[in-house]
Amino acid sequence: MLRWLRWVFLAVLAVVLVTLALANRGLVTLRLMPDSAGNFLGLQWSLELPLFLVIFAGILLGILIGFVWEWMREARLRSAASQIAREKARLERELARAGAAAPGKSDEVLELLEQPRGTR
Repeated sequence: MLRWLRWVFLAVLAVVLVTLALANRGLVTLRLMPDSAGNFLGLQWSLELPLFLVIFAGILLGILIGFVWEWMREARLRSAASQIAREKARLERELARAGAAAPGKSDEVLELLEQPRGTR
């Protein structure tokens, strides 16, 4: 059911994007700077593109900026998680060494917990 819902959503999204592209086929001029600043600095770069490409590029750029922003925000959490994982591994190694060092000794409390109920 969920697979079909995903395909229906993608089909509707494709129809909306194609409709948007067909409705906005007119050319627009993108300039690096306003005319006055471009003349002053000698940077007259401009490009003519269909409007739908400008819209789609803006959407993709916004998504990319959001991903990078979120990745940077979560760097602190990833660092803490890796530190916790290293500490866990260190403690597990220490526990294994302690268990191997004293094979004859066992904890009395653990022995009581491991015994069947009727034998206590």
